[in-house]
Amino acid sequence: MLLFAHTGITLGVATIVAAVVNRREKKSWLVSLSKYADIRFLVIGSMLPDIIDKPIGHTFFSNGRIFSHTLLFLMFVTVIGVIAYKKRGGLWGFSLAVGVLTHLLLDSMWLAPKTLFWPLMGWGFEREVISEYADMIFHELITNPAVFFPETTGLIILIWFSLDVIRKKQVGALLKNHIHRKDRGGF
Repeated sequence: MLLFAHTGITLGVATIVAAVVNRREKKSWLVSLSKYADIRFLVIGSMLPDIIDKPIGHTFFSNGRIFSHTLLFLMFVTVIGVIAYKKRGGLWGFSLAVGVLTHLLLDSMWLAPKTLFWPLMGWGFEREVISEYADMIFHELITNPAVFFPETTGLIILIWFSLDVIRKKQVGALLKNHIHRKDRGGF
């Protein structure tokens, strides 16, 4: 998965879950989601494993899925989320952890148990051929439906999300994490 799939699908799934939890309340999807998550950190968390692992992994390990693609990293981020919530009550830490969790699920990390359960199955990471990485990504995007369809779906969700936030004049509120609770727009 690439940028649009990770961010868009994470945002879409979180929005659906929030809508189901709040199905009796007549609030917009944006207000429903912001009640349970800091949307900014949810999106960051959805990309955090790649933000950390791609530069380090491709430079030193010949693998773009290393430390941040592990359950150990997910537990670390979750513990930080619990501590942050207890100290300040904010949802940013949990949102980051949920974003990381969805990243691991979308990357199908259960298919790479040596990485997912690192270091329980050994200290090393499998090596990958990463020469001409950009060409490989472009080729996968246009030839592999398992890459093309999630990326397209994620992009559509992000466009819908962006247009709805702009239409509701909530861009500044989203950036500051101050979504108007009086917003009653539909889901």
